[in-house]
Amino acid sequence: MTAPFDAIRADFELLDDWEDRYRYLIELGRALAPLDESDRSDVNKVRGCASQVWLATRVETATDGPHVAIRGDSDAHIVKGLIAVLLSLTDGRRADEILAVDAHRRFAELGLAEHLTPQRSNGFAAMVARVRADAEAALTQSA
Repeated sequence: MTAPFDAIRADFELLDDWEDRYRYLIELGRALAPLDESDRSDVNKVRGCASQVWLATRVETATDGPHVAIRGDSDAHIVKGLIAVLLSLTDGRRADEILAVDAHRRFAELGLAEHLTPQRSNGFAAMVARVRADAEAALTQSA
């Protein structure tokens, strides 16, 4: 289970040094549930990331609308941490809630954006776009 975003943000606020934040981001990634080997498929691979990134989504029907369960992994430690942050905002939520989240703004609250390389920032944007597309598909399928 990924830590709630508000808890992650509170932890980041306690860390003054960029290196400490960097290490914490890596720890968040290490805490992710392992991704099944079968989910490391071309279908789940996120395009636009310099690192290998897989996001596996599963739509769960509920009376209040479709919920999207998301699991992810990467071959890069920092990127795995970025996945953990994204999942803290989206995993298990209703598809319409995922679409309402401004993941880029919330991510900026952590003070990490200015410390990431343009490639990692682009990769995060690609992950957000993928999760949003999956949420949109879930809503379309349930209509």
